[in-house]
Amino acid sequence: MEFKKPRGTRDFLFDEMRERKETENILRKVFENYAYQEIKTPLFEDLSLFTTKSGEQIVDQLYNFKDKSDREIALRPEITAPVVRLYTNELQKTAKPIKLYYFGSCFRYERPQKGRFRQFWQFGCELIGAKSPEGEAEVIAMAEQSLEDLGISTVEIHINHLGIIRALFKHFNIDTEIQEQIILLIDKGDKKLFTKELTENDIVDDSKLKDILIKLIDFVGNESVLNDIDNLLKDYEETNESIAEFKQLIDYLKSFNVSNYTINLGIARGLDYYTGIVFEIYVPELGAQKQVAGGGSYNLVELFGGEKIESTGFAFGFDRLMNVIEHDKTKNKEKNEDTSIVDVFIAPISKDTREKSFEIGQILRNSNISTEIDLSRKKFKKLLITANKLNAKYVILVGEDELEKDSVTIKNMASGDQELVAIDDILDYINL
Repeated sequence: MEFKKPRGTRDFLFDEMRERKETENILRKVFENYAYQEIKTPLFEDLSLFTTKSGEQIVDQLYNFKDKSDREIALRPEITAPVVRLYTNELQKTAKPIKLYYFGSCFRYERPQKGRFRQFWQFGCELIGAKSPEGEAEVIAMAEQSLEDLGISTVEIHINHLGIIRALFKHFNIDTEIQEQIILLIDKGDKKLFTKELTENDIVDDSKLKDILIKLIDFVGNESVLNDIDNLLKDYEETNESIAEFKQLIDYLKSFNVSNYTINLGIARGLDYYTGIVFEIYVPELGAQKQVAGGGSYNLVELFGGEKIESTGFAFGFDRLMNVIEHDKTKNKEKNEDTSIVDVFIAPISKDTREKSFEIGQILRNSNISTEIDLSRKKFKKLLITANKLNAKYVILVGEDELEKDSVTIKNMASGDQELVAIDDILDYINL
């Protein structure tokens, strides 16, 4: 019987895992430089955690089941809700702000297609209890720096403030259900569809609000867009606070040296718990799957029974990031010259030198030098072929004659030079 991997999942082999690990380590370094600390949450949670956050309609997209105690359980479809649950359980009395980050797999039961899998990975953060908009500016700066450090240059950061449109809803007394219909329509990103639905299906009765909304979502551009917003909404004082916060955010972004942003009033994120700034990050060359990150400010803690406290977070679609990195590599047709699997390959020339080879190998490994030792008792010619396949930087040839002099022969695989080196001097000679 042949077993195949489940639909919508993937196997990752050696080269791909090396690239994913390298990307993960770069992101960890950036996040930790901004004083974020890593947390882990369970792969599965109570089903109600996700239906409370996203509504009962999300169940059709989940891997959910009853456990042996008849409890409703779901594999996590995202990590924000588990993080907020962790905060309410463990961290409410911790001094604010709290900076935490996470990396892990998520699961959604949806039709697999290009760029979409049933198991996928998220690398994200939550900033809990920071003042806005400075906290939001720092989060966006961290996202931009992460992409810069990954070498991804064709990045577009689109930013909106949902407080503006929610203030308009308040002015025109729009009920919650209609508000969310409109937000979901905006989130589709289809302006023609939005205009059609708003004008033909009478989602809202007030023609003035319709006109404002149609104009508002068309505001996309640089800092000058803020003047357009001012002019359009000057008669609606309920929007003043959010507009002022938006302007302050743009000023703070300059302080954080973030210049690669677009103000886009057509960004909505489609979830009713977002309260302020929202943003999405695109890499255009990915086409329909161009969004690599999204986030914003929200108040989920109160929804889960905690105190009212503002949080800001975002998550990278880690698999999308890997798609960008692979796309860039293919486009440039450049391979990293330093693709060594190990730094050193140790080649025992005979069975009588194997024990000493293992001793030398452990000395190198204990000095944090990645080392492979022949374990298959290969012939001499095949030993060098193996070293080449591993792209080892050095080969240490351990022969009986050399050992009588307490020495080995070290071959530099890049230059082809080789030299007799005392065993006690191996570390200094390699000097990695």
